Amino acid sequence: MTIDNLQTVPTGPRRSVELDSDEALRLLGSVSFGRVVFTRQALPTVRPVNHLLDGGDIVIRTHEGAALTSRTRQAGAPGVVVAYEADAIDPHTHLGWSVVVTGYAHLVTDPHELARYQALLHPWVNQTMDYAVRIHPDLITGVRLTAAEEPGAA
Repeated sequence: MTIDNLQTVPTGPRRSVELDSDEALRLLGSVSFGRVVFTRQALPTVRPVNHLLDGGDIVIRTHEGAALTSRTRQAGAPGVVVAYEADAIDPHTHLGWSVVVTGYAHLVTDPHELARYQALLHPWVNQTMDYAVRIHPDLITGVRLTAAEEPGAA
């Protein structure tokens, strides 16, 4: 965005309200887009992906050449540590929510389970996605951004 086309955003105090893990997962499951964070060559790497929530786990599809496919293939039990973030924040009011899940990711190897995810989760990029990665949350945090009450408001 250049300085010429900046839009005026309503200002006002905001309040950050912590979400419990059940509400955070419910919100994460209400959207289909997020960002997976993992390490690649000892540096943090972020990839935008679409996902589904299955039994409290996050499932994403990957392809043969994907760095995350390689990392999870090389990882032993319990998997490779990742973070997953999803949000829904209004660009004009800056109100909404954000959820971050940290846990272990591993490749889905069961052919029936993989076929099920291929039927349920359609990648939004035009690329063959023959793999699925399941992220089991160990730490779930979330915040809801709300308008703060003005001082003196009843």
